[in-house]
Amino acid sequence: MIYKQLVRRSLFRMQGGDAEAAHEWTLDALSEICNSRAQLAALRRWYAVRSPKLERTVFGLRFPNPVGLAAGMDKNGVVLPAWAALGFGFVEIGTVTRYAQPGNPKPRLFRLPDSEAVINRMGFNNEGADALATRLRMHAHRVVPLGISIGKSKATPVAEAIEDYRYSLRTLYPYGDYFAVNVSSPNTPGLRGLQDRAALSELLEALRIDTNRLASIQGKPPKPLLVKVAPDLPDTAIRELVQVCLDRRISGVIATNTTLDRRGLAESDAAAAREQGGLSGRPLAARALEVVALISKETEGRLPIVGVGGIFGPDDAKRMFDAGASLIQVFTGFIYEGPALVRRINRALARG
Repeated sequence: MIYKQLVRRSLFRMQGGDAEAAHEWTLDALSEICNSRAQLAALRRWYAVRSPKLERTVFGLRFPNPVGLAAGMDKNGVVLPAWAALGFGFVEIGTVTRYAQPGNPKPRLFRLPDSEAVINRMGFNNEGADALATRLRMHAHRVVPLGISIGKSKATPVAEAIEDYRYSLRTLYPYGDYFAVNVSSPNTPGLRGLQDRAALSELLEALRIDTNRLASIQGKPPKPLLVKVAPDLPDTAIRELVQVCLDRRISGVIATNTTLDRRGLAESDAAAAREQGGLSGRPLAARALEVVALISKETEGRLPIVGVGGIFGPDDAKRMFDAGASLIQVFTGFIYEGPALVRRINRALARG
């Protein structure tokens, strides 16, 4: 209640309601907390839920709990200790690209408060794979698994996308626990075309070969590769995508990315709904559940699924697990519900 009545109200009013300014302020505040062991410990005592009932092993990784932070919140991995202290069982950073890029022109992030949704057209703004590798090298100690989402640089032609992804994977391989192949963002021209069967198969085979080679150098098993799926694909295309993942022995699927669909929004959000970009939040929940259930049925549970989209509380999380997800991620729900969201979900799961 304190978050919604005080903190969120202040954040939503910041700089005339500039959503990106509030996001940046939040990261700055968490960065200050990361410099204080006492403050991190206080966050951990208040928000982190520990229970053997929450622990699970998925695609070979051990997770202290199944609630993760979705990519996009901390693109450059600047406040990793804070997310663990806030109770997340894993963190996915990025999406990172081979080349540093500023992203799309501002404004590019919009709240739709009555719909409990967000529209973004950020455009993979990030400091680049080399800069992220340097930061992660300096802060190697982590207490929860780290996923790294990799995507195509805007300046790279689609025909050269494979080498772009390979560069990021090779550069960041020592630092991630798993890698998410983002071919489903609607904000990079041509990117979603990489979900087509032939293009995706070629990309995943190249990344799998690199992963096996890098793993053999380390003398360890290959790190998991996951594919992030767009909710706007028709079911037939999702089935094809899943078959490619199985054929290429991909470790899992993240379902789903943001949507271009604008159905289910409140009339009061009509102006913001006209903004271009991907929509996330509560209106995405139904389709995300459909996609998770479809993938689970198609693979008979053989392909682990990270469910994401419209998770705002324990009931939403339960529905996602019932649909077939092994893990879940939150982002927009975290914006609207605050850090207590993770605690509430984990407490409910621990109670069974």
